[in-house]
Amino acid sequence: MTAIQSSQIAQLPVLGEAAQQSYPTATLYVVATPIGNVTDITLRALHLLLIADVVACEDTRKTGALLTRFGLNKQMVAAHQHNEREVAEKLIQRLRAGERVALVSDAGTPAVSDPGARIVDAVRAEGLNVVPVPGASAVVTALSASGLVNDRFHFVGFLPAKARQRETELAQLKSETSTLVIYEAPHRITDCVEALAAVFEPTRQVVFARELTKMFEEIHRCPLGEALAWVKADQNRERGEFVVLVEGAAPADDAGDAEAERILQILLTECSVKQAANLTAQITGRKKNALYERALQIKGDA
Repeated sequence: MTAIQSSQIAQLPVLGEAAQQSYPTATLYVVATPIGNVTDITLRALHLLLIADVVACEDTRKTGALLTRFGLNKQMVAAHQHNEREVAEKLIQRLRAGERVALVSDAGTPAVSDPGARIVDAVRAEGLNVVPVPGASAVVTALSASGLVNDRFHFVGFLPAKARQRETELAQLKSETSTLVIYEAPHRITDCVEALAAVFEPTRQVVFARELTKMFEEIHRCPLGEALAWVKADQNRERGEFVVLVEGAAPADDAGDAEAERILQILLTECSVKQAANLTAQITGRKKNALYERALQIKGDA
């Protein structure tokens, strides 16, 4: 970007709108921060961080470094998964005193597979104001670039670390028709792919979104049957934070299946297995080979 272009951006009228908006006191602001690229911060988030009385954050070192990049020096309070309840009480006291409290996580939107939900719950239970300041989200970022055509997604988050529990949870998700969204750490990505391959069909499409918005961002889509080989082909693919998207199951057409079964049963009383399967396929549009196999089962059970 040239100096002239940079100057033009700095003079855009919209930059002043962030300061002109209303920011009530005695309010907990749930502020999304960048998931990688620092310039993904929103104007509203920047202004809120500027005027906040305190920033509750997952890791004061990481958030401190982020604030420094924006030229901010704010009082911070550590609010992680081990002290949320205790910190919630302290933040509630500050809110009652009329302060603005900004809640952030290390990256992305707080309280989504990150600390913060218990704090928000406690603040709401006290009848105090909570305002979301939306921004970067690894879930939406990965979905938008996946090319998986589905109006619905099922957010799984992190799978259990233990193999048996992980496979049990995946087995329960096998028939889910929504796109599955899974978070995974680099040291467990191979175990994750092996577990997926053991449960789901090899033809299911899977998308690996690694190091989103960072320098070494990589988004790869392939059939699940090819996924492990892709991960193993380059040791760098076992590094960085992952969002793994798994194509949803094909919707079951129970009514259509029942009708095909009824027709097949009738035709088998008058026709051979092959004829019954062929005719049922023509009538219902179902696959002939599958109907033939089902006809053989019916005849065998008779």
